[in-house]
Parts: sequence; C-alpha cells; structure tokens
Amino acid sequence: MRISRFVLQLQLSSKRLNPSLAKKLHAQILKSGLLICEPLPNTLLDAYGKCGLVQNALQLFEEMPHRDCVSWASLLTACNLFNHPQKALSVSWSVLKDDKLQPDHFVFASLVKACANLGAVRQGKQVHARFLLSPFWEDNVVKSSLVDMYAKCELPDRARSVFDSISSLNLVSWTAMIYGYARNGRQSDAIELFHRVPHKNLFTWTALISGLIQSGNEVDGLCFFIEMKKDGIDIVDPLILSSVVGACANLAVLELGKQIHGLVITLGYESCLFISNALIDMYAKCSDLLAAKEIFYKLCRKDVISWTSIIVGTAQHGQAEEALALYDEMVLAGIKPNEVTFVGLIYACGNVGLVDQGRALFISMVEDYNIIPSLKHYTCLLDLFSRSGYLEEAENLIKTMPFKPDEPTWAALLSACKSHGKTQMAIRIADHLSNTKLEDPSTYILLSNIYAGAGMWENVSKVRKLMAMMEVKKEPGYSSIDLGKESYVFYAGETCHPMKDEILGLMRKIDAEMRRRGYVPDTSSVLHDMDQQEKERQLFWHSERLAVAYGLLKAVPGTIIRIVKNLRVCGDCHTVLKLISSIASREIYVRDAKRYHHFKDGNCSCNDFW
Repeated sequence: MRISRFVLQLQLSSKRLNPSLAKKLHAQILKSGLLICEPLPNTLLDAYGKCGLVQNALQLFEEMPHRDCVSWASLLTACNLFNHPQKALSVSWSVLKDDKLQPDHFVFASLVKACANLGAVRQGKQVHARFLLSPFWEDNVVKSSLVDMYAKCELPDRARSVFDSISSLNLVSWTAMIYGYARNGRQSDAIELFHRVPHKNLFTWTALISGLIQSGNEVDGLCFFIEMKKDGIDIVDPLILSSVVGACANLAVLELGKQIHGLVITLGYESCLFISNALIDMYAKCSDLLAAKEIFYKLCRKDVISWTSIIVGTAQHGQAEEALALYDEMVLAGIKPNEVTFVGLIYACGNVGLVDQGRALFISMVEDYNIIPSLKHYTCLLDLFSRSGYLEEAENLIKTMPFKPDEPTWAALLSACKSHGKTQMAIRIADHLSNTKLEDPSTYILLSNIYAGAGMWENVSKVRKLMAMMEVKKEPGYSSIDLGKESYVFYAGETCHPMKDEILGLMRKIDAEMRRRGYVPDTSSVLHDMDQQEKERQLFWHSERLAVAYGLLKAVPGTIIRIVKNLRVCGDCHTVLKLISSIASREIYVRDAKRYHHFKDGNCSCNDFW
C-alpha cells in the first residue's frame, strides 16, 4: 500500500514538474527501506528526469542494484531532454559493457537522438549497426531517428537510404528527410519530397522552411512561408516563426521583419522568450537598434541569449560604452555570459580603443568563466590591438595563439600597419603574405598598395603579375535596399534599371557637389589597368552608390536609407557615403561584409576603420 502511494506521488511530481517534491519523496523512500521494491526505483528515476534533475538521475542510476531497459530509457530521455547527450552516450557504453543489457527499440531511438544532438556520426553508425543486428531491426521509429541523425550529420544520402527502408512512412519520417535535404543544400530534392507528402501539416512546412533558411536559402524559405500562410496552415507552434525572423535578420529586410513581428503579436507568441530573442537580433541586424532595445527592456525574463543579443547588437552599431554598461547589468543580474557575449564585448572595445578593458575581458573570460577562446575571440583582440596602434602586441598574439593565422588575420594586421604608418613592419608582413597562397583579391590590392607606398615598384609588378597568373577576380559587388513595399538589388556597373536616367542624373549632381567640397576619387581599389578617368568611372558605378541614389529618389523624405552589401565597402565609397549623408541631410545605414556603418552629418560610426 505504501509503495503504490509513493508511486502515485512520484507520478504527481513528474506531472507538475516539482523537483523539491521528488527529492522529498526520495528521502522518505530511503528511510522506509523501500528503494529496492519495484517499481519505485524506475518511477523515481523518471521523476528526476522529467523534473530536470539530471545529476540526481545519474547518481540514482549508478546506485540501482538492478537496472533494466526502462531504467536506461528514462535516463537517456532525461539527458536528451535537458541537453546532456554526451552523458547519455557515456552512460550507455558503460551499460552495454558492464550490465550486458541489450537495448530495446526505445533505447535505440534515444541513443540515436543523443548522437544526432552531438553530431557524433561515428557512434551513430555503431548504434545503427547494433540496431540492424537486434530483434528490433524493423522498427520504424528508430529508423526515423536514424534519418534525422544522418541528416544532422550532413549525410543526406545515408539518411535517404534509411528513409527508403521504412515500411510505413509517417509524418516524422517525411519531416526528418525533408529537413535533411533542405539544411544540406539539396533544395530541389527537399522540394520534390515535400510535394510527395500525402498530408502536410505545420511541422512538414517547418522542416522545409527552417532547413532552407539554415542552409542560406533565406529568400526561398520566406517564399514558402508566405505560401504556407496562403494555404491556411495554423501556426500552433512558434518554432517556424523564429526561423523566419532569423531569415529577415540575415537578409536585413526590416519591413518584412516588422510584419512577422505583427504576426507574432497576433498569434500571442510575443511572451515566448526565444521568439523575443530572435526579434531583438533581427531588429539589431536591420539597423533598428531602438526597436531591439524596446523589446529587450520589455522582457519579463531575460536569459543569456537576450543579454548577448542586445550587447552584440549595441557593439556592432558602434555604441561601445553602452554595450559594456549592459554587460555590467547582466553580471549584476546573475546571468553568466557565454562565448558570444565576449566576442561582442571585445569587439566593442576595439571600436573605441579600450585596450586595457578588452585585455581584461579576455582574461576574465578564461579565468572567471572557464571559456576556451576561439579564433573569433583572438581575431577581435587582434583587431583591438591593431586599431589602437599596439602592433607589436598584435603580431605577438598572431604568433602565439593556438590557431594557425589565416589570410584575413594577417591582412588585418597589414592594414593596421598601413594606417599607423609602420612601413618596415608592413613590408615584412607583406613579404610573408606574398609567399603564401592568397585567395582574396582585396589582399592583393593591399599588398600592391603597401609596396607602392614604399616605392618598391618591382614588388608591385610581381603582385600584379601574380594576380594575372592566378586569374584573381573580385566577386561581383551588389547592394540591396529595402523600401518597405519594395526592395531592389543593384549590381556594380548596372545600367539597365528602369530609373537609370534619374539615378545617373542625381549621381552626377552629387558628384559635382562633392568635388566642390574637395572630394578626390581614391582609385587604389580598381584592379584593372586603365587610365585615371576610366578608373573613376568604375568607382562611380559601385553598387552602394546606385542603391543610395535610388533610395534618395524613392524613399520617404527624411527616413533612414538602409543598405546591405555583399562585399566590404571600398575606401572611396566610404568617403562618398559620408559626404552624401551631409549633402542630402540623410542618415544612411550600410551593413557590409565586415561591419555596420552609420553615416550621419558627414561622419561614420566606424571612425573610418573597418
């Protein structure tokens, strides 16, 4: 009678997710000496797992005198549910070795899920082999889990092989395979399979849309989302909304992002923390930092992602002091920063030259939070040293960091040497770079400029010949501008736009005014061997200039012009955009391949270093 009462109370603690009740009942069961009585051990293990007490569940599992597949499955479920897949696998290998327990279909599915979460394809293949040799080799649930695992481990063909062996396909199987194709860049295969699904629901659509967005096909993902809405699919789960908000962030389509935000509010998902976090990130990446802050400060509960999103967003927009103040608030609130938080903080220090603070943050990350620095952390610290003129310290960092410095790392230091007039150091680094295999055309341009500045014309000729031999070509530049009801993409040198005459006329007027103000074109970024006038004409047709002119003609007067460019803004265009912001009295936001630029009253938020 007492056993059944304990079982009922433990089940109640599981249902209500009441960890304190589970612990209290465990103590009472121990005092009564009933822990060895079935089914109390497994029921207690299940309660601990569902209440998120994974460590307690692990300890209980280790102390159980008799473990079976139910015990094993309960522990695996807890580990997977609360993101401890490594523990799930380590315990399982021990069980297989010492207990000689054979997994059942539920255990197999749980093990496969742990491998998928870890991206542990080798262990996943071992589990798959054991499954094929087991009595459960035809189980379709396990096969669906294998499809998902291989898809997440970037092996879509293996996933398809398992998918084709499933005797009775259900929506879980279809969804896993569609997502696997979509997220691995197999768009046509994903769409073809999607159209074959007999009965599509929200989760089938989510698999296709989220997979496309994660593989970089944001435009197609958003188009399918619009199609899904037209089909009248009810959004009963907010996961798909976070994906489309993320797509709006990546594409910097602010007006569409605002519409999705309105849909979030209409559906009642604004209180969902991960949706609010996605919206903060979206508004920051779309250069509407005020909207990002408004959402952040309205949050009833903020987690590390909330704080990190607003800190990184604030840092990217050149507001270093505020980013650091937000970090202090975060620590006072008892939130532990993560790796991304420190990337944003050290980057913020680089914007304003806070060398000591940036160095202290790097040390704190390691010593106070046990975070192992990534290449991104070292790159941000290098940028801080370089921008602030600590060039020897920057070079020493490159030589001592536990990562092989890549081309952009050396190029960043070389660019800093050029900016700070360290000619001899620049030549030494340029010589080192010229003896390596370079891929980025901008690095060749930088090398050429360094040698030209030092009067080393023979080296300039060698760099140019090397470029010709390797057929180095600049990636075609394009810039997109979002005007709400319409958006347009301009390509460098484009002359077929319907408004080309109006755009050209405005650009000529602006060019004349800039020259009156002392503007002299900087043609150093033009690769082609041509006369000065032709080089200036090349600069005149850069995509960001076309986009800005179009924005001045079409956008509501006085509104901010927002542009996204696929490449780094060249030095001449950066000067031109500063001048235009002053001439037209307009704010211009440009998100290029490297950072955010806010042009206002003839100045830029990057302080001319990017």
